[in-house]
Amino acid sequence: MKNSKDDHPVGDELKNDYAHQEPDKVVEPEEALKEIAIEDLPNSIKKALEKTGWDSLTPVQSKSLPYQLDRIDLMVQARTGSGKTGAFVLPLLEKLDPSLNRTQALILVPTRELARQVEREAEIIFEGSGLRVLSVYGGVGYGRQKEQLEKGAHMVVGTPGRILDHLMRRTFSLNDLKTLIFDEADRMLSIGFYPDMQQVKSYLPRRPISAYMFSATFPEHVLRLSKEFMYKPQLLSLSSKHVHVAEIEHAYYEVPAMGRERQLMRVLEMENPTSAIIFCNTKANVNFVTAVLNNFGFNAGDLTSDLSQNKRESILGDLRSGKIKFLVATDIAARGIDVPDLSHVILYEPPEEKESYIHRAGRTGRAGSSGIAISLVDVIQKLELQRIATTYSINFDCRTLPDDKEILKTINERLTTILEAKYRSTTILEKERINRYKELVRQLAQDDEQCTLVGMLMDELYQNSLHARPPQPPSEGQDTSGNRPRPAKRPPQSGNRPGGPGKGGRPQGRNSGGNRRY
Repeated sequence: MKNSKDDHPVGDELKNDYAHQEPDKVVEPEEALKEIAIEDLPNSIKKALEKTGWDSLTPVQSKSLPYQLDRIDLMVQARTGSGKTGAFVLPLLEKLDPSLNRTQALILVPTRELARQVEREAEIIFEGSGLRVLSVYGGVGYGRQKEQLEKGAHMVVGTPGRILDHLMRRTFSLNDLKTLIFDEADRMLSIGFYPDMQQVKSYLPRRPISAYMFSATFPEHVLRLSKEFMYKPQLLSLSSKHVHVAEIEHAYYEVPAMGRERQLMRVLEMENPTSAIIFCNTKANVNFVTAVLNNFGFNAGDLTSDLSQNKRESILGDLRSGKIKFLVATDIAARGIDVPDLSHVILYEPPEEKESYIHRAGRTGRAGSSGIAISLVDVIQKLELQRIATTYSINFDCRTLPDDKEILKTINERLTTILEAKYRSTTILEKERINRYKELVRQLAQDDEQCTLVGMLMDELYQNSLHARPPQPPSEGQDTSGNRPRPAKRPPQSGNRPGGPGKGGRPQGRNSGGNRRY
């Protein structure tokens, strides 16, 4: 197993243009800690690296490990494939006690696939340490997960809904938790997961723990919500170096010349933006795309030059408030418009002028948050995108269009999450009523035509979820967890830098002396 560095798939046609680009730009906390080398690591981590065959640390590992070993809450912006799983699993060798058969680390992830992936990597890293890891997720029975939890798993990685189910069933407890980690934090604090995250928060210990968030992007709403789960978090960013649009991720999908609107629907379902502006070059395309989006079930508004100023302000107000999720616009919307929580900009077609790309892409990633600009291009338009890349030294990731199987898998996971969350919120009487329909559901499921009736209900539930507003942090002084007010945090204590005493001998870090409300 080798520890690989970031790989940026940009397509064969674009790769050569980026050979001259500078390495990733690093944005570190104000009180930055010196990055750590393998020889300075604690022995437990050194031994794990030797066994796994890792001969070097990736940048995200060498730069984030000092903060984690010093128990400083940290948000880490790094792309998939950068070694971030190792970055948050390796420090647990120092933090977890194998003699205590209790859950001491909780890793929250958005999908079952990611839960299994993290579990596999942790098992390799933990081999021979006595530490046990378990993944739990929805869509499967509770039996095996319950059995393994009762045996005692030192690290549990899972989706919020199933984690919450086990907590409510008292299958396991977080009383001995030391570390909380959010992988793909932008999705963990998204519309679908945020209500569950609020409930999970109420089960966390009343004493100080360490909390970390890892994500490729940190939209503005995630930066706001992070403070609910972390104490004075620092931000470490290993984002690509871009000109003009520094914190934006740039990507493209190659689509057929015909049927582009269908591919747009696929991209939106896979990307699941908090909100987005979709740019078209003509008013005719704006009207067409807006109609397609609304007919498909997405709530969209249009913005073109022939609208009055009052109408424009009204539509922008709907976007900011969450009344509509998507704004379809010509370049009139690319200048002078600032919309918070705009996670995506999507170019339905490349702009006619190269500089317009910068104005379009610049609508996301505002106020220091990150964002994503996605272009849909056919074979000929990809050449124009290449010219934009060369002109502005932008690194475009090439993404593969999802097929029907991938789309259905994504929808099924979201539906399962929604259904499980709704069931958890039901009363005892409502559960009794629901049980009356089990036999009917079994009968309908056995007949292909009758099964369509269940599918109709599922579709209605899924379409309603597409209109949900992005999660908002509680208002000042509001306690959504049901806990008593947070005790005042004591002054931080001094801590050692990484590379000091081993397990049990490390003094508490400067984030260890306070109290945190959950």
